[in-house]
Amino acid sequence: MTNDEPLKAIALQYDGENAPIVTAAGEGAIAKEIIRIAKEHGVPLREDASLAALLSDLDLGDEIPEHLYRIIAEVIAYAYLISGKVPVIQQKNKS
Repeated sequence: MTNDEPLKAIALQYDGENAPIVTAAGEGAIAKEIIRIAKEHGVPLREDASLAALLSDLDLGDEIPEHLYRIIAEVIAYAYLISGKVPVIQQKNKS
């Protein structure tokens, strides 16, 4: 991020079954507040200005687009890793 670009923050929610959705987004003071709240609640953070720029085009409640699934999967894996958690893997019933 250059000094010209405002700070951006995007929060995602992932339930383990559906595509992650945007639950908060903002620039400047709003971004700082999103980050503060995330830290206060122990939510893992990842700094990626390019990804933030892509996600900032989405509206609140939007699912992430399919072309971002891989990078978001990496972010989720990173969040699990730094949180010391193991994701629950759900297997679909084969009928």
